[in-house]
Amino acid sequence: MQPLTNATLTGLSENLGKPSYDRSALTAGIVHFGVGGFHRAHQAMYLDQLMSAGLAHDWAICGVGVLPGDARMKQVMDKQDCLYTLVVKNPDGTREGRVIGSIIDYLFAPDDPEAVIEKMASDAVRIVSLTVTEGGYNFHHVTGDFDADNPDVVHDLQPGAAPRTTFGLITEALRRRRERGLAPFTVMSCDNIQGNGDVARKMFTAFASLKDTALGAWVAENVPFPNSMVDRITPVTSDDDRQAVAEEFGVEDGWPVVCEPFEQWVLEDHFSLGRPPFEKAGVQLVEDVEPYELMKLRLLNASHQGMCYFGHLAGYRYAHEVAQDPLFAQFLLDYMDKEATPTLQPVPGIDLDTYKRTLIERFSNEYVRDTLARLCAESSDRIPKWLLPVVRINLENGGEIHRSAAIVASWARYDEGADEQGNPIEVVDRLKDPLMAAAARQRQEPLSFISNREVFGDLIDNERFVAAYSEALASLHQHGAKETLRSLED
Repeated sequence: MQPLTNATLTGLSENLGKPSYDRSALTAGIVHFGVGGFHRAHQAMYLDQLMSAGLAHDWAICGVGVLPGDARMKQVMDKQDCLYTLVVKNPDGTREGRVIGSIIDYLFAPDDPEAVIEKMASDAVRIVSLTVTEGGYNFHHVTGDFDADNPDVVHDLQPGAAPRTTFGLITEALRRRRERGLAPFTVMSCDNIQGNGDVARKMFTAFASLKDTALGAWVAENVPFPNSMVDRITPVTSDDDRQAVAEEFGVEDGWPVVCEPFEQWVLEDHFSLGRPPFEKAGVQLVEDVEPYELMKLRLLNASHQGMCYFGHLAGYRYAHEVAQDPLFAQFLLDYMDKEATPTLQPVPGIDLDTYKRTLIERFSNEYVRDTLARLCAESSDRIPKWLLPVVRINLENGGEIHRSAAIVASWARYDEGADEQGNPIEVVDRLKDPLMAAAARQRQEPLSFISNREVFGDLIDNERFVAAYSEALASLHQHGAKETLRSLED
C-alpha cells in the first residue's frame, strides 16, 4: 500500500485519478478558512478540474485552520503534501476515486498567526474564502447583530493582540493591504447561510469598525463579499472510508473525503482582483443568487432537519434508511410541496418538481451513508436559518405550518437525550445545556423548549404556531415518531 505524497503519485493505482498538472508550478491565489470535508469535495474539487484543463494554476489554495481541532488536519496535510483522495459514491454502488491536488499549503493559525496574516497580505492572494459553518459568523441568531461580547472577539479587539479569530486574522490582513497600497482581496463565503456574502460583509465590517472606525468604512466600501449557493452531500469521513480507500485504491490516506455524485455551485460574479474561470468547471455565475440559495436552504437543508430528528427517534441512524421509508419520504415531499415551495421565488433554469424528487433520490443513496448524527448536530444554528423562515412566512401569509412545527417538536423531543427505544442521544450543539434543560422540563412544561427567544424569537407568542407545535410534541410523547408522521398526512 502506497502512502499519499507528491513522490508516490505516479506509482498509484491506474483506477485512481491523479493530478495531470505540475503541482510544483502552482501558486496560491486563494486562502481558505475551514478545510473540512465539504470544502475538499467542492471548491477544491472545482479548482482541481480547472487545473487539469490547464487553467487556474495561479489560483491554488492555501488552507488555514483556526480552531484547536484543526491541528489534526495540519498533521495530515503536512504528511501528505496537502493531497487527499476524493471518493464519489454512486447510487449503484460504484465508486470513483481521484487524488485532488489544488491545495498546496496548510497553515495552523494558533501556531503562527503572523504567517497567516502575511499570506493574505501578499499581492498573490486575491480571494479569501470561508467554510466556517453557520456558527463561525458570530452573529446573534435573533437580532442578526455581531456578537462583540464573544471572549475571543474581545481578545482580538485589544491593541496589539495576536488574533485568535477568523475576523481578527482577515481584518489585520486587510489593514496591512490598505497600508501598503494593495487592493483588497475578495471575501467569498461558501457556507449554508442565506445571503452568506451579505452576512459576511456585515460581520467583518462590524468587527473592523470596532477595531478602527476608518478601517471599517474602508472595508464596507472596498471589499467584495459575493453571495453563493453551494451543494454537495459530504458525510463525515469514517474509519471504514479510510479502509475502503486502502483496499480499493491501494492508498494510505489519513483523511480521504467521500461524497455523492451531485454537485452545484451558484456564485455571484463580484470580485475585486479577478477569479478563476469557475464557469468552465460548471459553476453557475449569476447576478442574483437569492432564488437558488432559498431553494436549497428551504428544500434540501430544511428537509435534512425534517428527517434527522424523527428518523433518529424512530431508531434509524442513516439518512438513506429514512429516505427509503415511504412514510418519511412522503412527509418530506409534503413539507417541500405545501410549506417550503410557497415561500420560494421563481428559480431561473430549475424545475422545482424535478429538484424535489431528485432530493429524495439523493437522500436515498445508501452508499453515501450520511449519518443522522451529522444532520442533527448544531441545530440551534441551523433550524433558525433553514426552517423558521418558512414558518414565519407561512404564518404571515396564512399558509400551512403544521409539518414545520412538527419538525421543531421532533428537535425538542430529540434534545431530551434518548430515543424511543431508550438509547442515549449525544446532543451536539453550542446551546446544548440550556436546550437540553428545557427539553427535560417539557413533559410538565410543554412550551419550555420554544420559550428560548434567542433561538425562536417571538414564535412563542404566536397562537397558531404554539398550537401546532404543542399537538406534535404531545403526539411524539404519546405515540412516537412514526405515528406522529401518519397523523400529519392529508
